[in-house]
Amino acid sequence: MHNDRTITEARLKRVLEERIRPAVHPESVPLEVSVWHAPGEPVPVAEGLAAPRTPVAVGTEWGPAWGTSWFTVSGAVPDAWAGRTVEALLDLGFDENMTGFQCEGLVYRPDGSPVKGLNPRNQWVRIAERATGGEPVLLHIEAAANPVILDYRPFLPTELGDRETADDTPRYRLTRMDLAVFDRTVWELVQDLDVLGQLMHELPVDSPRRWQILRAVERALDAVDLQDVGGTAERARERLADVLAAPAHASAHRISAVGHAHIDTAWLWPLRETVRKVARTTANMTALLEDEPDFVYAMSQAQQFAWIKEHRPEVYARVKKAVAEGRFVPVGGMWVESDTNMPGSEALARQFTHGKRFFLEEFGIETEEVWLPDSFGYSAALPQLVRLAGAKWFLTQKISWSQTNTFPHHTFWWEGLDGTRVFTHFPPIDTYNSQLSGRELAHAVGNFREKGGGATRSLAPTGWGDGGGGTTREMLARAKRLADLEGSAKVAFEKPSVFFEKAHAEYADAPVWAGELYLELHRATLTSQARTKQGNRRSEHLLREAELWAATAAVRTGAPYPYEALDRLWKTVLLHQFHDILPGTSIAWVHREAARTYAEVAAELESLIADALAALAGDGEATVVFNAAPHARGGVPALGAAASAEPSTAPATTVEPREGGGFVLDNGLLTVVVDERGLLVSVHDRRAGRETLAPGAAGNLLQLHQDFPNMWDAWDVDRFYRNTVTDLTDVDTLELTDDGAAVLIVRTFGSSRVEQRITLPQGERRVEVETEVDWHETEKFLKAAFPLDVHTDRVAAETQFGHLHRPTHTNTSWDAAKFEACAHRFVHVEEPGWGVALVDDSTYGYDVTRSPRAGDTGGTTTTLRLSLLRAPRFPDPRTDQGVHRFRYALVPGAAVGDAVREGYRINLPERRVPGAAGGVAPLVSVDNDAVVVSAVKLADDGSGDVVVRVYESLGGRASARLTAGFEVEEVAVCDLLERPVAPATTSLSLRPFEIVTLRLHPLSPSGV
Repeated sequence: MHNDRTITEARLKRVLEERIRPAVHPESVPLEVSVWHAPGEPVPVAEGLAAPRTPVAVGTEWGPAWGTSWFTVSGAVPDAWAGRTVEALLDLGFDENMTGFQCEGLVYRPDGSPVKGLNPRNQWVRIAERATGGEPVLLHIEAAANPVILDYRPFLPTELGDRETADDTPRYRLTRMDLAVFDRTVWELVQDLDVLGQLMHELPVDSPRRWQILRAVERALDAVDLQDVGGTAERARERLADVLAAPAHASAHRISAVGHAHIDTAWLWPLRETVRKVARTTANMTALLEDEPDFVYAMSQAQQFAWIKEHRPEVYARVKKAVAEGRFVPVGGMWVESDTNMPGSEALARQFTHGKRFFLEEFGIETEEVWLPDSFGYSAALPQLVRLAGAKWFLTQKISWSQTNTFPHHTFWWEGLDGTRVFTHFPPIDTYNSQLSGRELAHAVGNFREKGGGATRSLAPTGWGDGGGGTTREMLARAKRLADLEGSAKVAFEKPSVFFEKAHAEYADAPVWAGELYLELHRATLTSQARTKQGNRRSEHLLREAELWAATAAVRTGAPYPYEALDRLWKTVLLHQFHDILPGTSIAWVHREAARTYAEVAAELESLIADALAALAGDGEATVVFNAAPHARGGVPALGAAASAEPSTAPATTVEPREGGGFVLDNGLLTVVVDERGLLVSVHDRRAGRETLAPGAAGNLLQLHQDFPNMWDAWDVDRFYRNTVTDLTDVDTLELTDDGAAVLIVRTFGSSRVEQRITLPQGERRVEVETEVDWHETEKFLKAAFPLDVHTDRVAAETQFGHLHRPTHTNTSWDAAKFEACAHRFVHVEEPGWGVALVDDSTYGYDVTRSPRAGDTGGTTTTLRLSLLRAPRFPDPRTDQGVHRFRYALVPGAAVGDAVREGYRINLPERRVPGAAGGVAPLVSVDNDAVVVSAVKLADDGSGDVVVRVYESLGGRASARLTAGFEVEEVAVCDLLERPVAPATTSLSLRPFEIVTLRLHPLSPSGV
């Protein structure tokens, strides 16, 4: 037989696209169109429906960036269409490649009830399944002119990311506003040919099955009269029936499709637009669920459910109905799909507390799977938190984006810091926006790394996402045809829980991955948008203080506990930990609003704290010092207060001029030398008798790098940034501050200015650096370097509820890929018996390198660097411009426990308030510093119970006794939702990094 394969394949492509697909809607008539352009921000639905309209025509330009236009379309179904299916085709100016990233619409009936959303892949609205002819048509469209930020030439700086800087140029042109006949038979033929054509292209050229499909397609095309597609479509479908009926192989891979629309809570659009994106997508999905009995749709992020409940109650009613029917499935159990690297311990725990509680209270559903397809790496603390939240499965997708190493598993047990394991799936389809295309399914089968080991199935999140959209009727048609089709994986829509139950049952002995799931990409997210990161860190610690002091005041004085305010403020902070807000990768609008929101959060929390401290301190003129940290300091107990801090008996710090310029600071514990360049050239630990800094090296060296990654500007820093560096050693000012307590250094570089104050506190083994940068650089990366005289092969970096070790070497490609990593309040390196910590109050990114000493002296220098500022130009063209303030400190001679303590100290300074002469005993105390109190609060249920969360912080076994400062009737271990799990005592025995949450029931009412 002659080989005409390519000719037939080309014939299929042209006939399908130019003749058959257009025949799905063979007849159409135009609708009348009118519009009202809303001034400013979006208006309530009732206002949009009632606003006066102006007639317009197809071809009219509309939509300045971020504007909203209310279109009304009207007409009547022609009498000649009686008995036929009729749809409205509403094209606002769509580009089918930009689903979720450009204009969108939500269609309403005249009574204000929503019909469905419009997007580039979903432009139709069903008018009549079987028209009678003459039916009036009247629909309203709330159209959002969201500009395209990530265009075909991506990552170009744009002013469109903020309404304050965007121009008024119309972004779109009405393309089609018609009533049309929908030919179901032709549509089904399109789906047949679409599935078979895609499958055919993925089969080997010499496969008999490929040729069987080819010949069947050829016969079907022969059966189509191109001038009467509708009249011959059924005949063409008959020619395809046999190849579509051929069953899949018994060993075929099984794919559980889950309807999905990953909706970024903010990214290339502001938070207010996400509210509408969620409404559009859920309106579409609930409508699709009504039409398709086999369809299952999953949606994560409790915040998004809460938004439609508040802002689109008519859509939410449909969601609740579909959830009750078991086909609209809440998943994830978190408030948002958060970043998991940077949120603090309590914040990551509260993501689960508030997320799972919302689903329980709204739907009575206990979510068991954690759903984080798109976050930029996954903390080693997560497995334990997942289990403590009552979940047992974990799903991610993003690890497929790693640039260097291919992750070795798709279904596995993930082991966290403390040894807790959670059954995890990483879909081999390598997308959370699957269309169930032939290419995607073939990739999933070939890519699946568990083949032959007992695992036979994987999951495919199916639907348009990032900007929403969701599953389409075409995707469901593919799934039906692929349910049992020779040459393909078997596809079935299933709930995520059904997939996980089956996957676990067949692969219970899956391999184990221990430690963090580090994403070898998007490392700059640890630094971009410093104000957002500082706002997050400050908010987390203020929330800790507010809960602690409010609970203490409630128990001790009967002061009212601010349940509502704390709940609302926590949810605001959790919202801003979404994986495109806290990482600094959203448009300027998002980060401008975040800065304002964090300021408002801080002001309200400061007010709550002040009220509680006033109630606790009482009346008087004495100074009462409150310590919210989990460690005592200066005679002030942890979590309590004293009349005043004990005066230090240590020698006072002296500051003397240095010969040749600079200063020498000495407090009897450390001798610190600042040279004529304003750099640290010696930090001598007098007790240990050793130098902290490497020979000939300078510490607190600010280094400036060119920083222009290959793509994803705000997200990425590529390894080659290290090839170019400028050491900032020129000094404009080097002098003592007016009080003589600090060395003041001022430098200017480029268009920027930095001012630093170096202090050596009395009686402390800590060199403190306060840095203020007026930053006006572009595409630069600023770091603070500390070359240390320490030889070590690993660094300890704080993460949630503990720390993890990363290599300082680059032995393997896995080690080398971690050239920028995350730390919370400290990083720590040590040799046996002596170490150094670097603690900070707001940064997250760091890097560590080792270098050999020059000459014959031998030895290596370990250099720790904090990442301070970047200046990418996409998606925010003015990222981080302006004034920033950082505090960090070098702690020589520090063990890990010292690093933990100093990390809390710099983030939780004492508070001094006037009051009575007495102190305030802690509400709870722990007798072992290795066991750290993470939270003290009243139970969220208003019962007056006190909830205390502790964790083992050093990575070893620890025993401790928790003492309550009030009479306790009953103690229970509880989960993250504060539900009692088992009776307990206040004698604790913890494994390394174990988290324990206790619920203490007071013996008598607390008055709250």
